[in-house]
Amino acid sequence: MRAAAFLYPWDVAGDPDAARRVADLGVQQVTLAAAYHSTRALTPRHPRHRVVTARHAAVLYPPDAERWAGRALRPYGQDWVAGPDPFGEAARALADAGLEVHSWVVLAHNTRLGTEHPAIAVRNAYGDRYPWAPCIARPEVRAYLCDLAAEAAVRPGARGTELESCGWYGLAHLHAHDKTGGVPLSGAAQYLMSLCFCEVCEAGYTALGVPAREVRGAVVRALEPVWAGAEGGGSEAGEGRAGEWRGVGKLLGGELSELVQLVRSWRDGAARTLQREAVAAVRAAADDGFRVLLHADPAGHRCGANVGVDPADVLAHADGVVVPCTGDDAARTDALLPFAEVRARSATPPETQARSATFPDTPAAPVVAANLTVVTAMGGRPGSLAADAAHAAALGADELRLYHAGLAGDGDLAAVRRGLAAVR
Repeated sequence: MRAAAFLYPWDVAGDPDAARRVADLGVQQVTLAAAYHSTRALTPRHPRHRVVTARHAAVLYPPDAERWAGRALRPYGQDWVAGPDPFGEAARALADAGLEVHSWVVLAHNTRLGTEHPAIAVRNAYGDRYPWAPCIARPEVRAYLCDLAAEAAVRPGARGTELESCGWYGLAHLHAHDKTGGVPLSGAAQYLMSLCFCEVCEAGYTALGVPAREVRGAVVRALEPVWAGAEGGGSEAGEGRAGEWRGVGKLLGGELSELVQLVRSWRDGAARTLQREAVAAVRAAADDGFRVLLHADPAGHRCGANVGVDPADVLAHADGVVVPCTGDDAARTDALLPFAEVRARSATPPETQARSATFPDTPAAPVVAANLTVVTAMGGRPGSLAADAAHAAALGADELRLYHAGLAGDGDLAAVRRGLAAVR
């Protein structure tokens, strides 16, 4: 079972032992950040530092000045990793250690961009902007995201890419000093708080025959009991993703839920077309055989890093998906099975067959990769990696992703080595 570990360039740049240490885990691939959001990251083994603070979303390579000249929406550079091309430096070291490098590209998640250009950000039913969440229905945002995907994905030394946040972002956000947890929100309430009512989205709703003002009012009224402390917030406990969506209808009630169903059709369409455009942009910039995977969730209403997708649609045009599998067996089943079932029912597309014939390393069928957290302090279970991988494989996963080799302590990495040895 092919395994890959996530890394940041700063985990490798300046540490002569990092690449070999990762290779010794037993992984075949590293998914290396090329464009990433703001973060504060621990580097427990680096000889020069212990904490890296990425103050804002940035690219970790020198962006093409000609591509971005004169454009308001453009990627930001960084100054927290030494050298002009941290991605390139880390990619070369990893390749020298025998590891295949794929780029890791975060798209529709950029707080600095939304702060400096507030009109592009998602605006909720109350009129509040989410600067970390550019609205993917806006033409200028889509053009920026597709060009960023092509540039950041196809870096020298990369043989594939994984696109994160290639879809809607919403309320949920690991914000610094976050104070939004005072009222617990169910998945249904989270969805309603993530609906966008910018002028582009409102025009889209209207074109479908949905009065945007009526939808906004319905959402505000549906959420009032949540703010008043109503237990459950529309959730249907124990029923996973399907229960979340039923909870949206429960909050809205009756005919109003039909309005939001139409709103969802608008949002789903925006997400599907963006995903297809981004994949096509990467393929146009890459050589044949370059793999393009999306970080994805099988529930189309979900927002965030693992964007909600239509499994049948995404597996028809991308080379596969990376699926969040943190949690117990039931949570893993809920996440993986919809993708595995679609893949099992679908014939291999002709374009994938052609790529596989020319490049034997390209899988003949779309990849379904189970993303397992292996940092104990972040809720991971490195000690049960072999069992969790076996369960994921039984559900139809054919690759593993390990989050995150740079953040894990030595004990966690030792457990990963044992677990991958057992998987092999």
